[in-house]
Amino acid sequence: EVQLVESGGGLVQAGGSLRLSCAASGFTFDDYVIGWLRQAPGKEREGVSCISSSAGSTYYADSVEGRFTISSDNAKNTVYLQMNSLKPEDTAVYYCAARRRQCSISSNVFAFWGQGTQVAVSS
Repeated sequence: EVQLVESGGGLVQAGGSLRLSCAASGFTFDDYVIGWLRQAPGKEREGVSCISSSAGSTYYADSVEGRFTISSDNAKNTVYLQMNSLKPEDTAVYYCAARRRQCSISSNVFAFWGQGTQVAVSS
């Protein structure tokens, strides 16, 4: 059974930090890139970050560059998103997703999706 399980969301004041986790199982982790995407109420889902362990590459949306850091622990089949200096505009449901293709911040096409974790940032 393929599973992607997000955790670590919550409510935080502007300027605070959260670390999201994405635990993967049921597929060959090393064959996929893992992305973080988010969706705010009334808005389209947008790419936030992506990591390709095989290529040794990470990618970020302009809106989070310098504030968010994506990383992976391949031994645990887990990807993390460290979010610092959070802004109210970061409020959204955050999803992790897996695809065999290369990382692309602009693409919403992924093979597997998690259920999402809510991040709320108050001003």
